Parts: sequence; structure tokens; C-alpha cells
Amino acid sequence: MVKFLIRRLVVSIPTLLGISLVIFMILALAPGDPMSQFAKDPNVPYEVRENIKKSLGLDQPWTTRYFKWATNMLLGDWGYSFSSRIPVWNLILQRLPNTLWVVGLAYAIAIPLAIIVGAISAAKQYSLFDQTATAFAFIGFSIPTFFTSVVLIILFSVKLHWLPFIYDSTVRITNLETLFTQIKQIAMPITVLTIFNTGALVRFVRASVLDNISQDYVRTARAKGLSEKAVIIRHVLRNSLIPVVTLVALSLPNVFAGAIVTEQIFRVPGIGDLLINSIQKSDTPVVMGITFTYSILVVLSNIFADAIYSLLDPRIRLQ
Repeated sequence: MVKFLIRRLVVSIPTLLGISLVIFMILALAPGDPMSQFAKDPNVPYEVRENIKKSLGLDQPWTTRYFKWATNMLLGDWGYSFSSRIPVWNLILQRLPNTLWVVGLAYAIAIPLAIIVGAISAAKQYSLFDQTATAFAFIGFSIPTFFTSVVLIILFSVKLHWLPFIYDSTVRITNLETLFTQIKQIAMPITVLTIFNTGALVRFVRASVLDNISQDYVRTARAKGLSEKAVIIRHVLRNSLIPVVTLVALSLPNVFAGAIVTEQIFRVPGIGDLLINSIQKSDTPVVMGITFTYSILVVLSNIFADAIYSLLDPRIRLQ
């Protein structure tokens, strides 16, 4: 296992370098730059704009800028934001707790909930529970998150006045009152994301369990006298989670990237909101830092999923 992980990490290095090159090239060739906001401002002379552009290194070819960025990044320097002059990594760390509160908790709730509901739904195929769970899964996955968000805001914020619909990032948990305030303001965005993610995962868990529940080893386990609960948990569910692990592993980086639409609607100052604002301002270092970090997490999640495969199925050998 250790040799496998080391080998995969070494192979992932050129992959990440290639990804970073493509991302940087796209951002460099994209229209607009940080100076575009001063283009039509008569109070900012052309010479001043050129000096600012030179101080930011934007007068150099994009290839030169990429090699400088890659070298500094390997040394731990992710650059500075063009708009705020704050180190990129500090900006990400400032926004990350808000994203983890909302998106992280939503995934932590959705994944076990989807596994439980999907397994029960498959074990009781065509029952009332199965039909109800399948209907809710399709509804939860099909309805866009922005529509669900608006419905919850109208119901719980506008009509009932129970929950705030604007996230307050200044809240610090120091006692039960501030904890309750934090729970109230994250309740709706977490609900929206949990419904969507659960609906997407339930379908895959149910389909995977149905594929395995009719296999010969399941009939053998039943013939040994094992209870139906033991058969499902100890035999069927373990093998059924192999394809689900891939889906979950690929979705875990979203915990870092944030739910862009949901964060925009509820005004959550998270990573997704930072990414949108940076794109609008052509703040290349911040966009590059977020997207490249997301790429790293995607690669690591795939390696993690491969390692989990061997734990779920002993027949898989990482050689």
C-alpha cells in the first residue's frame, strides 16, 4: 500500500504541472485584465496604468509569468491578489472556514444518509419506502439548488421569519447563544446542498446494491443462516460501495471549492464567492490559486479512492 501511494504521488506531479500550465494559459489568454477597470477613467493617465501593469508583472509574456509563478509556488509563495494585495493563501484561509461550515457539513450529512437510504431502498425493492425514496431522490437531484434556495428563503425567512437568509461571517461561537445563531444561519444552505447531494448519491447506492444483492455469494450467505440485516451490511453493502467511493471521492474536492450558486444566494463569504469575485476582477493569482488547489484535491481524492478499493474488496491488489 505504501509503495502504491508513493508511486501514485510521484506520477501525479507531472499531471499537476500540466494542469497548472493549461489553467495559467487559459487565464492569460482570456480577455480582460486588472487594468480594464481604469481603461475608461480619465483621472488615471495612461502612464500610471502602464506603471501599475509593470509592477504587477503583466507586461511580461505569459510563459515567463508562468515559470515565475510555478517556481514561487513550489517554494510556498502563491503570490498576491491584484485587487487587495493580500497573499493568495491568506485569502483562501480566510474564506475556508465559512465554506467548511456550509459545504463540509452538507457532505458529512448527505453521504451517510444516502448510503443508508439507498441500501434500505434496494433491500425493500418496489416497497412504499423504495418508491418514496426514489421519488425524493429524483426530485432532490433534478431541482436546481437556486430554486430550492429561493423557496426556503420565501418560506422560512420572508413568511415565517424563523431563519436569516444572509450569512453573517462575523459570528464567533463563544456560548450557546452564538452557537444557536450559527446553526440558524447555516440551516438553509446546508439543507439545500444536503437535498441535492443526497438525491444524487441515493440513486447510485440503490443501483449498486441491486446489482450485488442477486449474486451467488449473497445466496450462500443466506444459506448459512445469516440474518437479512447481516447479509446486507457485511456482504452486499461492502461490495456495493466500490463504485460509490469513486463518485464520493470525485465530489469531495467540492468541499473546498464551495457551492458557488448557494454561496451567492445566501451571501456566504466562502471559497466559491471568492472565486466568482476574482474572476470578475480578473484577479489571476487568486483564480489560479483556487483552481490549482482544486486540481490537487481531485488528484489526491482519486488516489484515496484507489486505496479504499483494496479495503472494501480483498480481491483488488494494488500492485
